[in-house]
Amino acid sequence: MRWSAFSLFGLLSFFACLPQANATGEDYAVLIISRERLEVPTSCEIGVYIQDQLAGRLLQEQTTSFNLPYGKVSIRLKLEPSQMPGCKPGMLAPPAQEITLKAGSVVKYRIASNDQRGLYLRPAALEY
Repeated sequence: MRWSAFSLFGLLSFFACLPQANATGEDYAVLIISRERLEVPTSCEIGVYIQDQLAGRLLQEQTTSFNLPYGKVSIRLKLEPSQMPGCKPGMLAPPAQEITLKAGSVVKYRIASNDQRGLYLRPAALEY
């Protein structure tokens, strides 16, 4: 009986020392990027670079999401090389776009394109 009580207190003190997991997810934000609409007139894959690291690729009619730490995040969109005709990477790095995420928020952007800016993210409604 004496060992079981010491074991129980030892086990409880071990769990008290562990860092507490934040179940509400307030340390992170969710970033949703979609290519649902036909705003980008190409069938090439689009690479999503977060902090200059390839984080995902999107084809037409696809959506992806990322759990990111809150704060400023650098997003870069780039046409990726593939087997489709005309899908060759460019020589210049496309400009990055800064997005500020708030803790616990869910934000959605969709990929758009124009002649001056190239590929960029446009805020979109969550619609759910």
